[in-house]
Amino acid sequence: MRAARIHGVRDVRVDDVDEPVPAPGHRVVRITGVGICGSDLHWFTEGGIGDAVLREPLVLGHEMAGVVEDGPLAGTHVGLDPAAPCGACEPCRDALEHLCPHMAFAGHGSTDGALRERMVWPEDRLVPLPVGLDGATGALLEPLGVAMHAVDLSHVRAGQTVGVVGCGPIGLLTIMVLRTMGCVVHAVEPLAHRRDAAAGAGAITAGDNAAPESLDACRSVFEVSGTDDGLESAGRMARLGGRVLLVGIPDGDRTSFPASLMRRKAITMAPVRRMTLDAYRRGVALVADGRLDPAPLATHRYPLHRAAEAFDVASRREGLKIVVDVAPAPS
Repeated sequence: MRAARIHGVRDVRVDDVDEPVPAPGHRVVRITGVGICGSDLHWFTEGGIGDAVLREPLVLGHEMAGVVEDGPLAGTHVGLDPAAPCGACEPCRDALEHLCPHMAFAGHGSTDGALRERMVWPEDRLVPLPVGLDGATGALLEPLGVAMHAVDLSHVRAGQTVGVVGCGPIGLLTIMVLRTMGCVVHAVEPLAHRRDAAAGAGAITAGDNAAPESLDACRSVFEVSGTDDGLESAGRMARLGGRVLLVGIPDGDRTSFPASLMRRKAITMAPVRRMTLDAYRRGVALVADGRLDPAPLATHRYPLHRAAEAFDVASRREGLKIVVDVAPAPS
């Protein structure tokens, strides 16, 4: 079968790989759609992410949807939770599976991801999708799960004023989730087309700097850009005693901020690590109920054999979500 693997910095090649063999409790899934995430771009542009570095060719892709080929769910369109925790360590026992230090995570470290025609994944991490959802939209449900998890950690209540700094796909999905709660959302984004998308997603203000009415006004601010400037903007938007959610991943694995700003406001900074399976399922439910539609975010779509081009486009921050259509879904 065919797969797109990264061999080095900006070196993505499509070639033949072995067919996957299912282990007990796992199912074969024919992949239909894979989104390119900002964390994938760290692998593409830096050859790693944080302390995880590329040591051998790796199949990237953890925003994924497909069709199950065997077992009780055969023929079912599913989203795949990319995290497969061990289930036995202390974090897993404490209901913190997303922090499992022993987990296999698709497209990370030594675990191949979804940019291939078929993959094997644990059956208990497969989530049936709403009828009629295509692979590209299905792939958007993983970043939606991240947005749901970030909102869970924010302590935001319905109707509160909040901020979102950085309006790539996860930032935009965060805005959408907050709007389902009736929140007033102020957005900051340097790219004009993403500011327009933020306004379309429901942000009351969307500028390249924080709007004056947002300064010192936001109960919580979601920093999704992964930049020092973005974090400083988030601090200026947060009210006294507010909360800043660190969702974005910085280049070079370091972040800095004005200490006096954060200290004098007594701001709590909360890192957001991936998502939970529960957050993922609740995001799917929002889409199934028609309360949130992520489909418009998939602005660019490429076939698997053009995966390298898809990564180049994504690295230039063109459009919103770049999706690789691995295989067409069956009729």
